[in-house]
Amino acid sequence: MGYAVIKTGGKQYRVQQGDKIDVEKLALEVGSETKFDVLLVGEGASVTVGTPTVAGASVTAKVVEQFRGDKGVAFKFKRRKGFHKKIGFRRHLTKLEITGINA
Repeated sequence: MGYAVIKTGGKQYRVQQGDKIDVEKLALEVGSETKFDVLLVGEGASVTVGTPTVAGASVTAKVVEQFRGDKGVAFKFKRRKGFHKKIGFRRHLTKLEITGINA
């Protein structure tokens, strides 16, 4: 079973068939399929690197869930000025299940 590296939401992910990954929110319905361009494909000891993508290769994924991630805290502080600011946030995420890698 091989692996691939895809790019979405400004980040790169190493995926295999059957993986479930959380990515930045994609405007897709739950249960729909999507395709990603492939930056790198690996099968055993052989690796194919794209320039910038591997020609003819794609990764298909199914949208499992749209959700919000865990709470994060942005804290700003300036010493000796009495200034501090605390803001909480929760990122909007999409859970994908990798259904196939076509090299």
